[in-house]
Parts: sequence; structure tokens; C-alpha cells
Amino acid sequence: MGSIPDPGVEPPSQPPPAPAPSFDDFQRQTSLMTSCTLLWKELSDHFTSLEQNLAKKSEALKQKLRALDDQTKKTLTVLDERETTIDGSVEIALEKVEKSKEAALGALERGPLGVVDDGEGLLMKLRSFCLRMDSKEFWRFVTGKKKELDLMREKMRLALVDCVDPAKFVLEAISEVFPVDKRGGDRGNDLGWACVLILESLIPVVVDPVIGKSRVLVTPSVREKAKDIAEAWKASLEERGGIENVKTPDVHTFLQHLVTFGIVKKEDVDFYRKLVVGSAWRKQMPKLAVSLGLGDKMPDIIKELISRGQQLDAVHFTYEVGLVNMFPPVPLLKAFLKDARKAAAIMLEDPNNAGRAANLASRKEQSALRAVLKCIEEYKLEAQFPPENLKKRLDQLEKVKIEKKRQPAAVPANKRTRANNGGPMPPAKAGRLANAYVSSFPAAPAYVRSPSHGQYPAGVPTYHSPQPMYGGLSPPANPYAYSPEAAPPPLAGSYPAPPMNYSPYGGYGNGVAPAYQQAYYR
Repeated sequence: MGSIPDPGVEPPSQPPPAPAPSFDDFQRQTSLMTSCTLLWKELSDHFTSLEQNLAKKSEALKQKLRALDDQTKKTLTVLDERETTIDGSVEIALEKVEKSKEAALGALERGPLGVVDDGEGLLMKLRSFCLRMDSKEFWRFVTGKKKELDLMREKMRLALVDCVDPAKFVLEAISEVFPVDKRGGDRGNDLGWACVLILESLIPVVVDPVIGKSRVLVTPSVREKAKDIAEAWKASLEERGGIENVKTPDVHTFLQHLVTFGIVKKEDVDFYRKLVVGSAWRKQMPKLAVSLGLGDKMPDIIKELISRGQQLDAVHFTYEVGLVNMFPPVPLLKAFLKDARKAAAIMLEDPNNAGRAANLASRKEQSALRAVLKCIEEYKLEAQFPPENLKKRLDQLEKVKIEKKRQPAAVPANKRTRANNGGPMPPAKAGRLANAYVSSFPAAPAYVRSPSHGQYPAGVPTYHSPQPMYGGLSPPANPYAYSPEAAPPPLAGSYPAPPMNYSPYGGYGNGVAPAYQQAYYR
């Protein structure tokens, strides 16, 4: 039987029924699922990217390790080769020293050579100095042969081979002007060219005959002396006013000294860069820069040269290090020509001396055109930059220059003044009248220049009475008279007078420069 509920106890309450899911709940769940999916995708992409980056870095590290291993093997191979070739190189060097010693003794017995003019005679003369290790006479001889520079460059390296100690001989030879000029007050000639010539000629003499330029056969004492000389030159920069004020030949000599003796310092690379940029117009500077270890800094050097307006120098550096794709040469050459034309236009604006300004502007543009044409020819750029228009422009400038030289000077039509020694001047028409005027004074007066014209040549001879030239008639019109634009303004207080031309007596009337046509450069 069923239990009977107690009437005094309330029955337990039933839980309310669960509400039915609404559409809003469904949208919230859908949004949550979408957010989770997007977050999962973002995390998945992030970890995938990390995995790829780690793989790339791992591969890069492996490549670096392989490169280091290869470099280590090459270095060990080079060191082993250097070690194994030391005995052979020393033996070759000793044989050369012995031969040089015997040749030097023979040269001392023969005595000095006479004067010779041909190439073989020049070589014999240089060899005689090298055999006797006479560095002073060698230096005097070289500095007196600047006109034979190419021949000296060809023969000098052959002569330096005969030195017992070529490196020491060269240091003693250039010691008169490097690192410090010891000539005292007599410093008229710059002898940096001679120092560079001798240092360049020494390189093939001191390189190792077995392994080449990687080792220079210089004794430790000479190498230390070369280092001391380099430090002395650097210390003297303060006395010369710093890097900005040092002369380019001195810079070239210093850098060539470092390369020749193999004493380049890695910690001085920035210092070398400043010197190279300051003397970048030198032809040998790009190769010197590479030898100084500036290959990695070449892009920055080229950019600096371009910013300084030295586009032509930048082209030479570009070809030296193979950065033609990064710095195309044709736009640089065009920019160089554009800057040259701007500079020429600025020169023409000089109001004080229009003729001289026109001449300087023409020379500036001609120099730029010749430099660009030479660069186009040297680097075979005719297809990219046809030189025909440049050659035509250069011919035009040359023709204008020739026409100006052919144009005779015209005599200014100003009032004639008395000579400094007193006395009246002859009448204006004395040279063309039948009864020409003859001065009765013992000393004939000399012509003096008008204040508005250039100085006439000094030492004008005595004024003589010429014969009648036109029989009292008026002379024909002078085709070389000044044009109204070129004629100088009349002097204040002077009497009006028509333009006249006098026969040139001893150069009178030939000292006035012709007027320059400026319209050509506009």
C-alpha cells in the first residue's frame, strides 16, 4: 500500500523547469567559437613564423660555420705555405744580395758614369747610384728628371733591384722631404711626385718572389723605421693645420708609404678614409684606397664624393671596386657637366671684369668636357653616353677662343694726355696730315694709358713723324673699332672726340684686350 502523507509536513518543492535556449545565447556561443577559431589561427601562424625564422637563422649559422671552416682551412694553408716558403724566399734574397754586392764592388772600381741621354744610359746611371747605395745623389738625379717621368718609372724598378737593401735605400732617398721637409727656406718645388715614383717602383722589388704581394721582404729594422716615419708624419699634421690643410702630394706620399712597406693599421681606417676623400681627384687614389683596406667603406666614400660635387672622382672609385650597378656612371657624368655649367654661369656674373670672367667660364666648361670625354673613352661608355654633342660643344668653345685671339686690339677714343715729363702732346691728326707735327722738345713724350683702359706696354719708343698716309684725306673706316656696347664710358670733363686709331708705334695700341662676347654663355 502507498504511504499516506503527513498532513503536518509540507511536501518538497519541485525545481523549476530549465528555460529554453534563446537566439541571443546561440549568437553569443557562435561569436565565442569564432573568436577562439581566430585566436587559434593567429597563434598557429605566430608559431609557424617563429619556426620558419628559427630555421632560417639555423641555416645562416650553418653557412657561417661552413664559411669560417673554409676560411680557417685557407688561412692554415696560407700559413703553411708561408712557413714552407720562408727558406726558399730567404735563399733567393741572399743570392740577390750577393749579386748586388759583387756588382757594387765592380761599380766602385769602374767609377762614375758620364752623361747619357737615352733610356739605356738613364738605366745605367740609376743603377750606378743603387749599386753604390748613394741615396743622396740618386735623389738629386731623380728630382732633376721630372720631364722624363714615364721613362723614369719604367727604368727605376729595374735599377732598385741592384740595391743591397732597396727598402733602406728608398727611405734614405726620400728622407729630405718625407716625413718632414728638411730643405729649410728653399721649398720652391714640390717633390711629392718623386717620393711617390720611388715608393711605387719599390713594390715589385720587395714583394716575395714565391707567394707574391701577401708578404713584403723588408727587414724588421727597416719596417720599424718605416712605422716611426709614418707616426712622425701623423704627428706633424697639427703643425700643418690638420687634415683639411695638408697638401695632396704629402697625403699621396704618406698613403703610398703605408702600402709599400705593408704597415697599414686597422685602427686607423677612419683616418685613412678622410685622407682619401680629401685627395680623391688623384688618379692612383682608388687603388690606394683598396690597398688600405677601405673596400668595405667604398659605398659610403662614393656617396660622400657625390654629395661634395666630385661626381667624376666617384665614377673612378665605382669602377675600381665594381659598384657600377649601385652607382651608374652616366647620371654622375651628366650631373658633373651640369655643375660645371652652373659654375661657369656664376663666373660670367662678375661685373668688374667681364672679359676675364668670360675667359674663365670658357676654360671651366672646356676642362669639364675634356674630363668627361676622357672618362667615356676610358670606360667604354659610348653606347650609353654618345660623345658627339660634347665634342661639338668643345669645338664651339675652341672656335670662340681662337676668334678672340685673332681679333686685334682697338685703340680707345679718349682724350690724349700729356706725358709725365711735361710738354704738349702732338695734335690728334699729326700722324695723317701732310705737314705732320714734329716736337721741338729734346725728349719725346711717351703715351700714358687712359684711366678707363688697361696698361699699355712700357718702354714706348720715341714718337717720330710719319709720312703722309692718305694725302690729307680722311682714312677709311676702321673695321676693328670698338662697338658701342664694348666702348668704355667717357671720362668726366673730357672733350668729345670721334673714335680714332693710330698706327702702332712700338706696340702702342696693342695692349688693350678685346671685348668678350658674353651672349655665347647665356
